[in-house]
Amino acid sequence: MPFPAEYERASEHFKRFLMDARDASMLGSSHQAYTMVQGVLQTFRRRLDIKEAILFANVLPPMLRALFVTDWNVDEPKRLFEDRLTMTKEVQKLRADHNFAPDSAIKDVAVALRKHVDETAFDQVLAMLPDGAIEFWRA
Repeated sequence: MPFPAEYERASEHFKRFLMDARDASMLGSSHQAYTMVQGVLQTFRRRLDIKEAILFANVLPPMLRALFVTDWNVDEPKRLFEDRLTMTKEVQKLRADHNFAPDSAIKDVAVALRKHVDETAFDQVLAMLPDGAIEFWRA
């Protein structure tokens, strides 16, 4: 099997994704977007069990897949999906002194992410996840 293109160009695709996230949120840099994206992914991940998280990770591009599982405390209790404002505050707690995630962070990341995934496969997986997953990623 040839070397998959998605891995060969993973860094390039990740940079494009971060630029899309930066632009959607009107942040000043891809560094700021990175923290916002990581916060959104961690916030979502806390609401999934391991099996659900693997299903979700499998529809992400490689670098986002890696970011999604990085620093995961699998012993942390699973949380329920809450209202958007509560979950946004959770996003904004990651590296709070250096986090510029706007109140629209979850929606902004969803807008950017949907440009970089197979939306049909993405939506099929979201439909298999707990109530609240589809709404979380609504752009």
